[in-house]
Amino acid sequence: MSVTAIATATSSAIGSFRTRRSTNGVSRFKMSIRSSFVSMAAAPMLTKLQQDCATPLPVLRNVASSMSDDIRAGLAVDGGSDLKMILSYVDSLPTGDEKGLFYALDLGGTNFRVLRVELGGKDKRVIAIESDQVSIPQELMSATSEELFDFIASALANFANKGGNFPGKKGEIGFTFSFPVKQTSIDSGILIKWTKGFAVSGTAGKDVVACLNEAMDRKGIDMRVSALVNDTVATLAGARYWDDDVMVAVILGTGTNACYVERMDCIPKLQGEFSPSGRTIVNLEWGAFSKGLPLTVFDRDMDAASINPGEQIFEKTISGMYLGEIARRALLHMAEEGSLFGKSVPEKLSMPFVLGTPDLSTMQQDGTEDLHTVGSVLYNVAGVESDLSSRKIVLEVCDTIVKRAARLAGAGIVGILQKIEEDTEDAIFGKRTVVAMDGGLYERYPQYRRYLKEAVAELLGPETSQNIVIEHSKDGSGIGAALLAATNSKYGRNL
Repeated sequence: MSVTAIATATSSAIGSFRTRRSTNGVSRFKMSIRSSFVSMAAAPMLTKLQQDCATPLPVLRNVASSMSDDIRAGLAVDGGSDLKMILSYVDSLPTGDEKGLFYALDLGGTNFRVLRVELGGKDKRVIAIESDQVSIPQELMSATSEELFDFIASALANFANKGGNFPGKKGEIGFTFSFPVKQTSIDSGILIKWTKGFAVSGTAGKDVVACLNEAMDRKGIDMRVSALVNDTVATLAGARYWDDDVMVAVILGTGTNACYVERMDCIPKLQGEFSPSGRTIVNLEWGAFSKGLPLTVFDRDMDAASINPGEQIFEKTISGMYLGEIARRALLHMAEEGSLFGKSVPEKLSMPFVLGTPDLSTMQQDGTEDLHTVGSVLYNVAGVESDLSSRKIVLEVCDTIVKRAARLAGAGIVGILQKIEEDTEDAIFGKRTVVAMDGGLYERYPQYRRYLKEAVAELLGPETSQNIVIEHSKDGSGIGAALLAATNSKYGRNL
């Protein structure tokens, strides 16, 4: 829809809100008439936003090529690129033979999960899964290391008590820790830094498994961590358990990351260290990628106000924690400079992160003629009175931010695939290859999924893209962590 059409579409808005009253006693009929004229000034601002966020094919190709180059540079030497290219020490993946009862802890964002998985071998596979999800209190995201890990251990203890004891042996845990870690073995790793809004003190530079073990000792829990994994690595393992063609895993949720299966002889910084399989999983930490991204003034302002300015630019452009905030900043600018919602600017709209990415998704699913759901979200979340004209602009802002995010994520995926293909011809593009996806943003935002897949198809072309399967792997990280605990405990299978 053109911005002119958006700015002049007012008639049905007036009809829809003719009899309603606003909370301050001003009729919404009057509000609609006023807003329909002043929102004309916001139309050029929308055009500018759309231009700044544009992701035509040349931009996507540049991002994909830059991703490939950064992957290669990060594999050559530590610090060789923005991408950490962290070795996971996972050189064997589940085969289906695994049996027993295993636990998984999943710390990767604003929610923390505890899972119990019963495995029955090839005949029965996953017999049962039980899980609890606990919201992490805001204050713990900036608390001390002991306070955070005591919280995690308490949640594990409460959950384990529901399932009985482990007679004769310790319970074995796959610990999904979805923050940058320099792994030193399959069951140990040093935290590089916190991301995703976490700023816990006293953990950076420490072994996170040791932190958890100490907390479990304090709580009297008789278990051990047999596999420390990133959520993307766990997602790849969980998806590979069911499908041998899985080569890449991507998380798109509160934060974002990606990993893939790499040949060890293509990792110069390994210096000749090889596993029997000759392959391993490499964790990109691709949130730190920054080359060729189309950024707006709203991205730059948000980054400057963040706890890690200048860092995690790709993550801040494509992941769920930030999309709502970028949109809020754009809408606030349009309200202040273009009177998008009338002459006054609602105070709540000035509050950072008051508009969440789930709110964008809810508004984009609105199929009502007067965009009633959009109006309700704006009013309930940000205290905004709106008419049909301004709501249509709001939807265009949401779509612009989300489309850019998803298409850039798609370009990142193609960059990984291109790198693998460059080293081994037809390893990827000549056969069926699965990219396992997990995370609430990908799962719950239909427009995001569609735009991502469209970008991959555009970049690869119709023939090659037919071989690339982008598949949702729900809860893959939790199940995958338990599977890797089992694999590391009893089995030595090759990739």
